[in-house]
Amino acid sequence: MTTPISTTSRTGRCQCGDIRFEVGGEADYVHLCSCVDCQYLSGGPVMSWVSFPLDALKWTGAGGEPNWHNTWPDSRRGFCPMCGSQVCALDDGATSIAVTLSALGNPPDLVPVNQSFRETAVPWLPQVPDTRN
Repeated sequence: MTTPISTTSRTGRCQCGDIRFEVGGEADYVHLCSCVDCQYLSGGPVMSWVSFPLDALKWTGAGGEPNWHNTWPDSRRGFCPMCGSQVCALDDGATSIAVTLSALGNPPDLVPVNQSFRETAVPWLPQVPDTRN
């Protein structure tokens, strides 16, 4: 568990704006992930994530809820069917949803406190140290 961040309502979207959402509640576990799935899905060495209470999420765009793709037997990623942007990840039975920091516009108060899957991280990019309390 990490130190909770502001309970201010936040808005996010995909690149084209068809998928839009609002999240509330405390932002939790801002981190980078360098798992192979995140690398393939993002086309980059890491993805950045933050979790919010699932019951504080509302899909607000014309596209409604994103399309879902299972990346693990019990986890799926939400993406825009129009532009392909990945906006979230949801585990079966979870009470929180992970949202990409990019979908939130990379807010300056959400700073990664850890990096998961260090063993598959690229060697040429410094890793985020674990600064969780």
